Amino acid sequence: MFEQKQKQIIMIVDDSPVNLQILIEVLGDEHEIVFATNGREALAMAEINNPDLILIDIQMPDMSGFEVCKAIKSMPRLEGVPCIFLTGMSQQEDEVAGLKLGAVDYITKPFNPEIVRLRVHNHLELKRYRDERARLALLDGLTGIPNRRAFDDQLSHEWSRALRNQGLLSLIMIDIDHFKSFNDAYGHLGGDDCLKRVATALLASLRASDFVSRYGGEEFVCILPEADEESALITAERIHRNVELLHLPHCGSLVSPFVTISLGVATLMPSHDFVPDYLIEMADQMLYRAKDKGRNRIEHWHQPA
Repeated sequence: MFEQKQKQIIMIVDDSPVNLQILIEVLGDEHEIVFATNGREALAMAEINNPDLILIDIQMPDMSGFEVCKAIKSMPRLEGVPCIFLTGMSQQEDEVAGLKLGAVDYITKPFNPEIVRLRVHNHLELKRYRDERARLALLDGLTGIPNRRAFDDQLSHEWSRALRNQGLLSLIMIDIDHFKSFNDAYGHLGGDDCLKRVATALLASLRASDFVSRYGGEEFVCILPEADEESALITAERIHRNVELLHLPHCGSLVSPFVTISLGVATLMPSHDFVPDYLIEMADQMLYRAKDKGRNRIEHWHQPA
């Protein structure tokens, strides 16, 4: 059975009910449509709906289409969203002004339904292609889970959110015990299979709001938003147990006949006195403590009251 593509979201910004009705009829069957009738409403709705394409009328009363496009392009989350201007104008200078602001195309009024469909289709296909390339750039090629770059982005995001909400943030650093010996005994193909199976066990151990990535080599890292020390330790113990339950033979291990992991857990409340790297450093210190104490164990740290 083939997986059906999710409908892409088009936002239409036009103060004319007639124009809105025509465009909704032309595009509504194949795409999810949201609309706004003025510029300020459009900016708010764009933030909420994260559209794949925005059609903007140039002439509107409170904010012109040019002003709306400029504001959208200044928003980090929306700067890559393609914008098409809707216009009855034919002056070349208006087209140049719009393209300089970052618009990708123009559609002139009165609307030709077939031209509207084709231009929208082409730009949405380009957007889908760019999104897929961006998604793949944030995945680890071997395990299929997020990579170090994705982790850096996610930690920055969760740190900022915890700062706003004055919430806790926990991090778990994970290392496969004696992995070099595993590679020596079972070869690199065996090592690759081990990494993939451990990654799957980590995913199965986390809440929907948690995040796991490959940190590098045989190291993984988990971000646990709004998790206090107790919750983070419970998650770490679940991860530890689920990896043990894989029962992957490891004849080169000095701690177990099966693959095991060492874990370092750190919990703090982000503040402007720290940077995200401090949380990584503390979790990393706990990981090294676990390895120094014999591996196959969990060590933890939390911010003093």
